[in-house]
Amino acid sequence: MNITENMSLMEKLTILSDAAKYDVACTSSGVDRKGNGHGMGNSIAPGICHTFSADGRCISLLKILFTNECIFRCAYCQNNCNNDVPRASFTPDEVCTLTMEFYRRNYIEGLFLSSGILISPNYTMELIYQTLYQLRVRHHFNGYIHVKAIPGADPVLIEKVGFLADRMSINLELPTADGLKTLAPNKSRKTILKPMRLIQNGIMENQNELMVYHKTPKFVPAGQSTQMIIGATPENDYQIMKVAEGLYQNFQLKRVFYSAFVNVNHNSNLPTLPGGPPLLREHRLYQADWLLRFYGFSAGELLSEDRPDFNIFLDPKCDWALRHLEAFPVEINRADYNTLLRVPGIGVKSANRIVKARRHSRLDFSDLKKIGVVLKRAAYFITCSGRMMYSIPQNEDYICSCLMQDKTQIPKEIRDSSYKQISFFDEDALSDFKLTTNDLCVG
Repeated sequence: MNITENMSLMEKLTILSDAAKYDVACTSSGVDRKGNGHGMGNSIAPGICHTFSADGRCISLLKILFTNECIFRCAYCQNNCNNDVPRASFTPDEVCTLTMEFYRRNYIEGLFLSSGILISPNYTMELIYQTLYQLRVRHHFNGYIHVKAIPGADPVLIEKVGFLADRMSINLELPTADGLKTLAPNKSRKTILKPMRLIQNGIMENQNELMVYHKTPKFVPAGQSTQMIIGATPENDYQIMKVAEGLYQNFQLKRVFYSAFVNVNHNSNLPTLPGGPPLLREHRLYQADWLLRFYGFSAGELLSEDRPDFNIFLDPKCDWALRHLEAFPVEINRADYNTLLRVPGIGVKSANRIVKARRHSRLDFSDLKKIGVVLKRAAYFITCSGRMMYSIPQNEDYICSCLMQDKTQIPKEIRDSSYKQISFFDEDALSDFKLTTNDLCVG
């Protein structure tokens, strides 16, 4: 194997945990697997939080690359073959050692394993399979494992890994085939979508088998996800949301992740970002994605070819409501569940509570506040027993100016322009995290 041997385990961990920070398609929710009394660990959704994604969000997995060596030359990727960066590769045994020893110390309860492409997709996928096989069989690790499938790898290898992992993901990378051709010439939409379809079909077939044979091994029980880089290519928000909608409908993905483009390579094909990574745009896409998955919206309702980008000053739900004032105000005591979901300030939980509570009595604004409705948004769009909370003119400009005074429309971390990757080796964040190679090798 072409594996680096002249580095200590901690030196490799330093390089390969940092190299993984730009991959945000990393979650641990969606699966419960109790320990069987013989192995170590269990997987309980949503798990614990001990590692961090590229924008600072806390997640629950040891997040590393198997290797940052790569034969591809993706223009946006720090690890592409043309970059002069420190390179390292783990062995399967080393990843197992790290995972088990971090787990024993209660730092993590699961593993997120991605990788550059070493020698070939099949070679890399085989190493990942060996790693997961050792964790599950030799070390009896029952914790959560999220692994990246390598585009172009043999379907047999992907299937074998799928019976060992909880979640798998294949990064779409860029929203359109044209963008992929320009910035990632070694990849194609076909090589990305083929394993995605394989995993989808495998999940469906496995679910049918489980209904008949309850002891059948589970195949990717937490589903699959993907990631798109936002801002590296000129696609508008409407195009991005249409792609996401298609992925949810056609591949039954659990999540589409959106990663604000960080210009680490300064390639001539990449855009300049004078304002830094487009974090607010990323935030609006996540909000809209939530509306697609849980609120019954379609991409065509939120945006259009004539209006292809989100309002940076208002969240997508408020913006939609302002453009459809003819549908408001909504009477809280009569509106059905789906109508309530479309009211700004009313979420899935509060809509359910409203439907249950009004079976027993008529609701007023004080009741809504107790239920959890955000009245500083909802007040402009609802009535209780035919009355609005205040005397509010149904005027788009007036309501828009009022909503824009709500500071929570733009998250504090984005208002403060704080963009920092937290890592295992951030002394301020993890001052008590002191491990040596000897520590990690203790049985």
